[in-house]
Amino acid sequence: MAQQESQLDRTKFCCSICLDLLKDPVTIPCGHSYCMSCITNFWDEEDQRRIHSCPQCRESFKPRPVLKKNTMLAALVEQLKKTGLQAAPADHCYAGPEDVACDFCSGRKLKAIKSCLFCLASYCEKHLQPHYDSAAFQKHKLVEPSKNLQENICSRHDEVMKMFCRTDQKCICYLCPVDEHKGHNTVSAAAERAERQRELEVRRQTIQQGIQDREKDVKLLQQEVEAINHSADKTVEDNEKIFSQLIRLIQKRSSDMKQQIRSQQETEVSRVKELQEKLEQEITELKRRDAELKQLSHTEDHNQFLHNYPSVSALSESPHSSSIKTKPLRYFEGVTAAVKELRDKLEDILRDEWTNISLTVSEVDVLLPQPEPEPKSRSGFLKYSCEITLDPNTVNIQLLLSEENRKVTVMDQPQFYSDHPDRFIVSQQVLSRESLTGRHYWEVERSWVGVVCVAVSYKDISRAGELNESSFGLNDKSWALSCYRGRFDVWHNNISTSISGSASSRVGVYLDHRAGVLSFYSVSETMTLLHRIQTTFTQPLHAGVRIYWPGVSAEICKLK
Repeated sequence: MAQQESQLDRTKFCCSICLDLLKDPVTIPCGHSYCMSCITNFWDEEDQRRIHSCPQCRESFKPRPVLKKNTMLAALVEQLKKTGLQAAPADHCYAGPEDVACDFCSGRKLKAIKSCLFCLASYCEKHLQPHYDSAAFQKHKLVEPSKNLQENICSRHDEVMKMFCRTDQKCICYLCPVDEHKGHNTVSAAAERAERQRELEVRRQTIQQGIQDREKDVKLLQQEVEAINHSADKTVEDNEKIFSQLIRLIQKRSSDMKQQIRSQQETEVSRVKELQEKLEQEITELKRRDAELKQLSHTEDHNQFLHNYPSVSALSESPHSSSIKTKPLRYFEGVTAAVKELRDKLEDILRDEWTNISLTVSEVDVLLPQPEPEPKSRSGFLKYSCEITLDPNTVNIQLLLSEENRKVTVMDQPQFYSDHPDRFIVSQQVLSRESLTGRHYWEVERSWVGVVCVAVSYKDISRAGELNESSFGLNDKSWALSCYRGRFDVWHNNISTSISGSASSRVGVYLDHRAGVLSFYSVSETMTLLHRIQTTFTQPLHAGVRIYWPGVSAEICKLK
């Protein structure tokens, strides 16, 4: 009982960080005590958070407390040391279920720190000491703690296995060659180990060389990533400047045009108003003359009338005859037409040149291994097989989805699907959920009757436009293999190519997006290439199916 109390007392003087007796003990504001160096190092790691806490109760302190040595606690610890008492083993020093226990500890066993292959026993630090101090143990082989020491004992002769049978490739004891392994090629375990060690070193050198080569490649790829990012950032910055210049140029031209129109407006309005004022003056003068003539016409005295008539009639001629002709007037409408024409030309230029610019972006080359050649067998293609499901948000209402959204069938009556902007309105077709880049392979099982188109398409293909805009193969956004019984046609951008091939209800599709390869195969007991397309893909692709005639169906096959 006294021993337990003494052990409990000693535990109270242990630092909970290093689990040893306190050294230069300090007490922090929450009341817990630690070695000064232990708590200092602990708080140094917390400095970046600008808040410091107690490792035991987690109470936090701000700012960092100033540490001072607890002299009373230090004196008690020193007294413990003088009496020869040591801190009791902490819980982590005892062997747990997953640890190797010391074979010589009584009661609660401590963790073993070494195992002896000669003694076939494991030792804690205390019980291992004789192996270091006594000359009798100098030839013993100490290894890391092992639970499998008994595996070194021959089950037949109960002797340590120090031999190796090369015939049976197993460890044996020195008695085994007499009976069970008689006549076999046997050597000492040490000799076999030495030879295997040499082989291992050669393998390690090969692996290490592989590591160095790959680390070099990783470094090169990291440099490539940095170069790509730098180039992309600079290109974006330069393009923003160029487009800003274009925008400013257009804005300046717009401002200049506005100013020119307003200036011309002012000039023409001034001319019209000047002519208008002149005409108004003439109207006033004519009205005055008309009044004089009217007054003369009312003169009753014949002599007076005849006397004044010559002077008045001389002024009766109209001083102006109108030169303004009535005609349809066009003012600045021609300017608008010219600007519209300019806009249309710019749109044409942007549309034509933008394709080239997009292709330039997609042709960015990086330091990567050359792409693998196209597989030669179905097993080779299956390495790239991918799970593809059809997207209910894109399926045309005449098509029924089934088989976990892998099969589509043409129905007599429209199906009830919720409205969605991605749904195909004109064409009886559907796209996959999955976006495809890299290398992929999938197979489509088709009806023998009716037309089935196996396709790939960019996601931004039209949904409700004209047939040529939305149907697979009839535009520049999609590629399609049209299948009808044993007849095949490849379609792209509304151009078809008739091809011959073996009659099979299953079509295999191989896509290498980066290499720009799209291949269609007829799949039966063997694979027959129907057609290979070599192009440049500028966007991720989606698998697609387009079918005609009621009852016709197509299914994306499960390959895994």
